[in-house]
Amino acid sequence: MGNVVAIHQPNFMPWLGYFYKIAQSDVFIFLDDVQFQKKGASYTNRVSININGEEKYLTIPVKRKNGVWNINETEFLDQKWRKKVISSLQGNYAKAKYFKENKEFIFNLINYESQDLADFNINFIENILKKLDIKTLIVNSSDYNLKTTSTQRLIDLIKVVKGNVYLSGSGGDNYQDKKLYENEKIELIYNKMPSFKYEQLKTEEFVGGLSIIDAIFNIGFENLKVKLFKEEN
Repeated sequence: MGNVVAIHQPNFMPWLGYFYKIAQSDVFIFLDDVQFQKKGASYTNRVSININGEEKYLTIPVKRKNGVWNINETEFLDQKWRKKVISSLQGNYAKAKYFKENKEFIFNLINYESQDLADFNINFIENILKKLDIKTLIVNSSDYNLKTTSTQRLIDLIKVVKGNVYLSGSGGDNYQDKKLYENEKIELIYNKMPSFKYEQLKTEEFVGGLSIIDAIFNIGFENLKVKLFKEEN
């Protein structure tokens, strides 16, 4: 197929589809030097978990600044959120089948000493990738100091890592210019997360789109590797 590149903002404790996208690519670029979303919801500082069979958000408070700032310039408002997140996970997953064997690993990642949102998120994601034996090359967009924006920025990032195939998210058609990819001879393909359901605590009806932590505590890393990431290992 060629050298497949995927690009995404460094999200907070992301869902399974995020990791599946990384596994499908040869190079994954953390888009860490783009503007932090000032209004509305941002998955860089919130994620959903299963609370009594319902999807509920965990949101991490960050320092709000005047003007605009990038994700890798975003800091946590305080450190209290770590205890709250751990307490919430403990309260909702303590009886999950694989909670005991994985809680120390997950809680250590949450307690990773960083005041920087992007650094925290990237550390979490990279450590999960190691546990899943996903060998995709990981780089940060900030390493290249590019000044272009929108689709052109994505293209410049793909070219700088010598990619010729761009693995886009399923919603990419809403904002990117396909013609620019054609002009640069970059093939545009779309990530499609396969249907993947597993037994969850406290619900008979599967709740999708949750943080990967939900799957880790319910079925464990080994089952995830075999059932979802088997083609990549």
